[in-house]
Amino acid sequence: MRKTAWLIIPFILFTSACVQAEKTENSAEYPQAPEFTLKDLNGNPVTLSSLKGKVVFLNFWATWCGPCVREIPDFIEAYKEYKDKGMEIIGISVDDGGLAKVLKFVEQNEINYPVVMYTTQFIRDYMPGNAIPVTIIIDSQGKIRHKKVGITNKAYLENWFLKLIEEK
Repeated sequence: MRKTAWLIIPFILFTSACVQAEKTENSAEYPQAPEFTLKDLNGNPVTLSSLKGKVVFLNFWATWCGPCVREIPDFIEAYKEYKDKGMEIIGISVDDGGLAKVLKFVEQNEINYPVVMYTTQFIRDYMPGNAIPVTIIIDSQGKIRHKKVGITNKAYLENWFLKLIEEK
C-alpha cells in the first residue's frame, strides 16, 4: 500500500498542476508562477520578478532532443520580432552533459534568448513532466496561463503573446 501511495500522490499533484495551468479563457483565476532565480550560461541571474510586465515563455528543452532542436529556429525568430514589445523567452536546459555542452550548442545555433540550466527546485516548482519540449506561458502579471507539451512553432508563440500582451 505504501508503494502505491508514493506512486499515486505525485501523479495527483502533477495532474492538479496541469489542470490549473490549462484553465479556460473565461476564468479570472490563474496560479501565480513561483519566483525563481537561475543563472544564465554566462553566470548572470535571471529572476521571474525582473520579468514582471512581460509575457514569459519558459521552454524546457535539451540538446539531444530532436523536437526541441526543431523548434529553436521558431523561438529565435519570435524573440527577434517581439523581444522589444514585451516577449521574454527563457530556455531551460535539462541536459545532464554540463554547462560547456549547452554553451557550445547555444553558440552554434545562435540562440538569441537567455538559456539557463535547470535546478531540481525549479523542476519541482514548475512540474514540466517527463517529456520535452514543454513550454509554460506566464502572463505579464506573473500568472501561469498555459502549459504546452510538445513542439511549438512561431505562430503558436505569436498568438499567445499577442493575446496576453493585449490584456496588460
